[in-house]
Amino acid sequence: MATSSLAFINSLFLFFLFLLQSSITTSSQQYTIGVNYGTLADNLPPPSQVAEFLQTQTTIDRIKLFDANPDILKAFANTNIFITVSVANGDILQLTKLPAAQAWISSNILPFYPQTKINRIAVGNEIIHYGDKNLIAHLLPAMKSIHSALNLANITDIQVSTPHSLGILSLSEPPSLGRFRRGYDKVIFSPILKFHRDTKSPFMINPYPYFGFSEKTLNYALFKENSGVFDKNTGKIYTNMFDAQLDAVYSAMKRLGYGDVDIVVAETGWPSIGEANQPAVNLENAVSYNGNLVKHVNSGIGTPLMPGRKFETYIFSLFNENLKPGLTDEKNFGLFKPDLTPVYDVGILRNGEASGPSTSPAPSESDNLWCVPKLGASEVLLQANIDFVCSHGIDCTPIQDGGPCYEPNTIMSHSAFAMNAYYQTEGRNDFNCDFANTGMVITSDPSYDTCKYVS
Repeated sequence: MATSSLAFINSLFLFFLFLLQSSITTSSQQYTIGVNYGTLADNLPPPSQVAEFLQTQTTIDRIKLFDANPDILKAFANTNIFITVSVANGDILQLTKLPAAQAWISSNILPFYPQTKINRIAVGNEIIHYGDKNLIAHLLPAMKSIHSALNLANITDIQVSTPHSLGILSLSEPPSLGRFRRGYDKVIFSPILKFHRDTKSPFMINPYPYFGFSEKTLNYALFKENSGVFDKNTGKIYTNMFDAQLDAVYSAMKRLGYGDVDIVVAETGWPSIGEANQPAVNLENAVSYNGNLVKHVNSGIGTPLMPGRKFETYIFSLFNENLKPGLTDEKNFGLFKPDLTPVYDVGILRNGEASGPSTSPAPSESDNLWCVPKLGASEVLLQANIDFVCSHGIDCTPIQDGGPCYEPNTIMSHSAFAMNAYYQTEGRNDFNCDFANTGMVITSDPSYDTCKYVS
């Protein structure tokens, strides 16, 4: 009888262990990655194609807009993709008055909701960063007014927030000493954080390791192997700048008594093309940052000060935007080209590839195509690819010391050049870019500086 009872208890324990493991597995597969859908370009596909593409070809289940574009909101109806819409900075002053806020909701939300899953309104963007004291003073009143207008329209499932740059911090290193700018902490941020707590809405931030790295901290910014940064106040070791930036914001919030308010990463990313004097801006580094970001956020590991937390994160951006002001890098943050082919894959494509909507024609043989390594391919296999290519009559002098493609001196970079040279020489067939399932074909030219990839 005792043996039978013990066997039953053991079986019951194993059953509950199985349920627990299944729950953990399911949780780890829940994606929290979204994209910023910017439209500063004259060559983008129609919103209907974008909506179909994201729903059928990617794991993206949320987007963030920098306006309340009615064509986009209409196109995303019945797609089950969550949408954050934005109030223009210039509209903030008038929206502090409830009638104006009600009119804004009537024009920009009610015609589309709930068929379009609008779940958040971002009031302005990085208002405190720009330093307009009049806008700063009216930011929270506008947020409150928009929230009241939503309640009066019987809408209770749309959150109200506003994204902040990391310029809101006066101190961020080490992360445990993070604090808001003097004069803004108790006057501006305490009331904003109280609003978030009261309305169960998140504090939105735009952390960009891209804007904070130095030559010495590049690997730290890119989630690559590095010696780490030690915070002597907490005994925590940081292996990437993204976590450090999030924890600095968390420390600032906790210092004011609001460490329980949720954090949403409204923007973060890394450009794939830059100027000649921006050696850290290239395809390899964009793949490293955004690819590792996706893995890290979806792992559920959290940060050293916020272990186990998963952060809703929006990559900047969905498309390269050719009309965006600024230098080349500002125009090339996109994950996808305007024809909906990937600039590179960061793990958000279904079945590892995207074919574009059914109404978008497939690339023809005359289109420019390049072969590069897949994200996550082992360096052992990539080195084997280099050895194979260079021993089969392909000219590998460009990746030898002194050659135009020698820098950056990494296996990933050298294998990209070698694999593409083989692919172009042997015929642009998919099997010539397979390399034991370590290669993929892209349509964005990976050339940089004087290093030219043939096509």
